Amino acid sequence: MLLLMGLKVGHSTHQRKVQRLENLLPDVKQGLSEIAVDGGQVRLRGKAGEKSEWKEYKTARLQGIYYGALFQDNDSLTNWINSQPLTNPFYCLGDGHDGIWNIMEEIGNKTDRIEILDWYHLIENLYKVEGKKYQFEQVKAYLWMGQIDEAINYLSSQKLVGGYQFCNYLIKHRSRIINYHYYSWQNICSVGSGAVESGVKQIGHRVKITGAQWKKETVNQILQRRCAYLNGQLAI
Repeated sequence: MLLLMGLKVGHSTHQRKVQRLENLLPDVKQGLSEIAVDGGQVRLRGKAGEKSEWKEYKTARLQGIYYGALFQDNDSLTNWINSQPLTNPFYCLGDGHDGIWNIMEEIGNKTDRIEILDWYHLIENLYKVEGKKYQFEQVKAYLWMGQIDEAINYLSSQKLVGGYQFCNYLIKHRSRIINYHYYSWQNICSVGSGAVESGVKQIGHRVKITGAQWKKETVNQILQRRCAYLNGQLAI
């Protein structure tokens, strides 16, 4: 009888623990000055007779420390970020995908927000242009200093395959291309979103295990438990 009671208590404790994990998102201890957002993929279980499908979730990393991930719930993600003590200014890092910047637009006040295009994604797009090494190095040098017009003029003069498309990419993200050299030298903030990308990969170690397929209704619970682990909130 005592053994059965012990099992029952243990089960109840586990249930309470699972319930506490729902909506478990950490709070930044001091001012929040840096936010990075990226997307990850999770495999959803199909209905009877239907194939599984991959869907995107969004992950944010605050101050280079705290993770939060939500599936098809951008409002809750931005509400969590906006509930933190944002500094003035604060910096938002992301790649060139519109979905990321749509989320950024909902964070804080526009006048306080400085959006930064991830340096490594910027250069990744540069290398889609067909050219020679010295040409790439010249464009990189311009972009590292935030000299967008110089980069565009140089690319236009070289008439490289793919150069026109990359110039349009630069024009689209002009306001997000900073003087990366100065920001790095002054240690103002990160210039790459590698931290949040690393977080997405670590979350992926759990949600992308071989053969795993998840119910749509439980994806957020899985994501939040994984983030809680990465945040040091769970000793599992």
